Amino acid sequence: MDEKRVIKQEILTGERALFKAVDLEIYDTIFIDGESPLKESKDIKLYNCMFKWKYPMWYANDIVVNDTYWFENARAGVWYTNNITVKKAIIDAPKNFRRCQNVMLEEVVFSNALETLWNCNNVFISNVSVKGDYFLMNSNNVNIENLAIVGNYPFDGVKNMLIKNAKMLSKDAFWNCENVTVYDSYISGEYLGWNSKNLTFINCTIESLQGMCYIENLKMINCKLINTTLAFEYSSVEAQIDSKIDSVLNPSSGTIKALAIDNLIIEKDKVDPTKTIIICQNKA
Repeated sequence: MDEKRVIKQEILTGERALFKAVDLEIYDTIFIDGESPLKESKDIKLYNCMFKWKYPMWYANDIVVNDTYWFENARAGVWYTNNITVKKAIIDAPKNFRRCQNVMLEEVVFSNALETLWNCNNVFISNVSVKGDYFLMNSNNVNIENLAIVGNYPFDGVKNMLIKNAKMLSKDAFWNCENVTVYDSYISGEYLGWNSKNLTFINCTIESLQGMCYIENLKMINCKLINTTLAFEYSSVEAQIDSKIDSVLNPSSGTIKALAIDNLIIEKDKVDPTKTIIICQNKA
């Protein structure tokens, strides 16, 4: 190995400490007290490093990061970057990953994920936990498996997303989305899915006040709605619900199958009741 391409156990300070670096392997190194240390870098691999100041990687390409830590002040860490893989990291800085292409995140903890992963394309997430509001806004082509999230307004404006095995405590999740499918997940939060198009839930358990409203082409298959009230307002819906529903308000069209609906509200001056079929098994 060419030793000139390896940095080990350094403390790097000052603005743009490794500006335009190419083809480097960096081990056990701390980036401290200096903005943009890896700006415009390419073909970089980092192992067990620490970022302690702002804007670590902007306009970078072909980055692999392992066992590395973003401290709170390393905010806005990765912007305008293409082809980045991050594994086994803790990221305690907000506003990370903006306008990036081809992002792979595996075993990552976002402890302060405010406004993270905005306007990104081709995002792959596996075994990730998130705490923070406005996660993954306006991103495209997203594939998620094994996600735990506590934070409001996630996935606003996302297009073409597949989620499997998520646990979400998230008010106003999935707003303004298009072409989203969610499998085998638990979701608790008010006003779920408003203003979305082609939104599908399969084998999910959902708790929501006024959830699944104002949706065009909502599909629910083998789902449970627990403590869910005023559901489906002005939505076109095909729903197979394996539980009772506490209340349904003014669906615009489709078919709703459930064990029971405690309170069905259809206001003829607001929707045409003939456009929606309600089927209940009358079992609680």
